Amino acid sequence: KLCLSSRVPLGNVLCIPPFNYPVNLAVSKIAPALISGNAVLVKPPTQGAVSGLHLAQCFDKAGVFPKGLVNFVTVRASENGDYLAEHPSNNCLSFTGGDVGLSLAKKVGMIPIQMELGGKDACIVCSDADLDLAAKHIIKGGFSYSGQRCTAVKVVLVEGEVADQLIEKVLGGVNKLTVGMPDDNCNITPVISETSANFIEKLVMDAKEKGAKFLTEYRREGNLIWPCLLDHVRPDMDIAWEEPFGPVLPIMRVSNTDQAVEHANKNRVALQSCVFTKDIEKAIKISDSVQSGTVQINGAPARGPDHFPFQGFRDSGIGSQGIANSIGMMTKTKTTVINLNSPSFTV
Repeated sequence: KLCLSSRVPLGNVLCIPPFNYPVNLAVSKIAPALISGNAVLVKPPTQGAVSGLHLAQCFDKAGVFPKGLVNFVTVRASENGDYLAEHPSNNCLSFTGGDVGLSLAKKVGMIPIQMELGGKDACIVCSDADLDLAAKHIIKGGFSYSGQRCTAVKVVLVEGEVADQLIEKVLGGVNKLTVGMPDDNCNITPVISETSANFIEKLVMDAKEKGAKFLTEYRREGNLIWPCLLDHVRPDMDIAWEEPFGPVLPIMRVSNTDQAVEHANKNRVALQSCVFTKDIEKAIKISDSVQSGTVQINGAPARGPDHFPFQGFRDSGIGSQGIANSIGMMTKTKTTVINLNSPSFTV
């Protein structure tokens, strides 16, 4: 028997990108789907639909795809999302978003799915870390895009003996952040919706009631929330576990790195984490211990180039993104077996 194995396209790939990267994360799904020989249906995020439609216009004006190969449809997920996801013409789903993905995963049936559902990205700062470097990445990682990134730093776990030094450096940087409208090129701009702002405020107020120390004043005007840095956050506070998706950063003081790893591993979401230390052996040991999809060493969490593998553990997702991994997920193996009259190998 001679077996010929090949990868063949699945058929139709449903791509659902998030509001915070409505073009980049749409293209990172569309490209491997087309490379694999599939047709594509893109459902732009409701709060980023205009970006999705501009992308559709670009494809149309380029004229490089046959009609019907790349399609865009704008619907509210709350109204027609289930119909779209459960449609029998779908052969694959690539989704980036929040907890709604957990329910989608149960509804789409027996098709390959690729999901990234956010995280509570922990930043572990060891006592031997370069604190200037750590502070720089914590500020950038925690507050760029106003904290509205799946890979934002969402909790700092710092060894107690260097906590005060680190906090002084982080606070100095946070106080320099500008707050206002995107048109003014400010560092901190309004979060995506009132619902999001209300959720962030709920987490902040819970921390306040339970005794967290506010290093910056909590201030909000509509959807605009000023950068908020919290110290002495404890595990009984919701902000220690929940993803705020806004410019709020909790700091937890730990006795040692084992305690930091233990806290990070207890969370139901585990997209990325990072560790700051000058000891590479310690860094690798912590990386091996932290159960998250990616561990950055001496750098803030980041999705990275599109060819890097990108995945989360537990409720942070299913499957792995990155061009090669996506092509593998968006194709299936087919074999053709040739039955020969005599053995094809040399005795």
